[in-house]
Amino acid sequence: MISSSALVESLTARIGAWRGQRLCVIGICGAQGSGKSTLVAGLVRRLVQSGVRVAALSLDDLYLKRAERQEMACDVHPLFATRGVPGTHDVALGLATIDALARGEAAPLPRFDKGRDDRVPETEWPRSPENTQVLLFEGWCIGASSQEPAALAEPVNALERVEDSDGIWRGHANAALAGDYQALWERLDRLVLLAAPSWDVVATWREQQEAELRQSSGDRVMSPAEVARFIQHYERLTRHILATMPAYADLTVRLDEAREVLEIT
Repeated sequence: MISSSALVESLTARIGAWRGQRLCVIGICGAQGSGKSTLVAGLVRRLVQSGVRVAALSLDDLYLKRAERQEMACDVHPLFATRGVPGTHDVALGLATIDALARGEAAPLPRFDKGRDDRVPETEWPRSPENTQVLLFEGWCIGASSQEPAALAEPVNALERVEDSDGIWRGHANAALAGDYQALWERLDRLVLLAAPSWDVVATWREQQEAELRQSSGDRVMSPAEVARFIQHYERLTRHILATMPAYADLTVRLDEAREVLEIT
């Protein structure tokens, strides 16, 4: 078993070996509840202590504005009103942000307010340090490959079977992943996968997160039934990532059901 602090130290050392004279973009992929945000926060602290100029960006902060997703819901498929799958992010914004960092600018870093389900005004975005050396870019499907069209035919859950019976939603999301998203993934210098044991464990983690919010009486908290429906938006691609990404990620961090690190390969 590897402690969380040991994981941070290990990755910090690897990032030191990976980075060169230009901006080094580290992609960190992990399913919902796998601990991406906690890991990134730890890496930022440790890298700053080491004198590295570092910035952090989440794929979640690149979500399209609510009005844009509602337009997609009208024009393409109603399920695109819900943020999450490929097609619901502003890829051009992500590319522009990385380009600005690569030029050495103190670049504005996009932020998304999940409580309001909308992007934070640009005037409120934090800025990266000038001449950023490392960008930690995390997200649930960072670096994911698209599926073969034939793999889309069979629904993986009730959401796809009932609300996407014609396959338009999942087909559009897969096409987006095969298209513009690959240009974003090409900016990654290294890819790290936090690998959950299985999809069922991911679903349990997501419900645990929401249960904690219910106890704190937070706003916009989902019921167990709402969580069960919500996570089905992510199931197809999460299963695909867990099955395929270990073969091409630069580093795979295997987790157990308690999110403890079993091994780093």
